[in-house]
Amino acid sequence: MIIQEITLNGKKYRLTLTDQLLSDVRRLKALYNAAYEDPESFEEISSAISDTINQIASSVEPAVSDSDLDALIQAVMKAVDEKSKETEEAKAKHAEERAKSEKNKISKPKKSKK
Repeated sequence: MIIQEITLNGKKYRLTLTDQLLSDVRRLKALYNAAYEDPESFEEISSAISDTINQIASSVEPAVSDSDLDALIQAVMKAVDEKSKETEEAKAKHAEERAKSEKNKISKPKKSKK
């Protein structure tokens, strides 16, 4: 687990990046996209958006005030995006190093002497 600090309006909040939080952020993004693509569906999904926002906010310590909630959600989404990008870059680098290692292990046929 990774603990991240977020400062908003002079207040420090602690956030633990867990699998559940990552899932909640992905869900929130999907809900926002659905509302954007079909504005008429916003009323149908607004309670799901609200529930997901509250779930994300509950993972932050200390409890976030209503005035900081929007900025906090944006900061959490940014932190998750940055951490996901770092993870993907590390996976790509590992795969590249592994491929190089495997390539070096392949033995080339020896030329016979005449």
